[in-house]
Amino acid sequence: MSVPSFDIDTPVGVISDTHGKLRDEALTMLEGCELIVHLGDVGGKVEDEAILARLADLAPLYSVRGNIDTPAWAERLPMTQDLVVNGWRLHLVHDIADFDPQTPCEAVLHGHSHKPRHEWQSGRLLFNPGSAGKRRFKLPITLGKLWAGERSLRGAILHIPL
Repeated sequence: MSVPSFDIDTPVGVISDTHGKLRDEALTMLEGCELIVHLGDVGGKVEDEAILARLADLAPLYSVRGNIDTPAWAERLPMTQDLVVNGWRLHLVHDIADFDPQTPCEAVLHGHSHKPRHEWQSGRLLFNPGSAGKRRFKLPITLGKLWAGERSLRGAILHIPL
């Protein structure tokens, strides 16, 4: 299977754990991205598939399945996805516990914990945009952007204004 590859000039929009709620503010923050990824837990209801359609209206969308993505539409979502952006290999997975460290990549984009993360470990970026959906505990409502430049890979966690 060939890995989708993109040469883009804008950041990658990174969103996760919407849990059936896609905020207008999140859509506004993702405008202008030439690529968007959703890292799972889109939602557990039939109508939650519309979240993916709304994101795909903004830019090409790649998504992986999360643990609450149980309706029939979610069966088409892979558990993992590999992409290449401007030469950088990105690995998408919902739960970092399901990541195989032998996977060749420069960044692992993951969700599940609802805790934003931007951390380098052993030369690899571990990036979790946090949760853009319903608030969980006292965690912030966030999404992320990832810049895949010629010489560097960097991300930012963005708080969604409520």
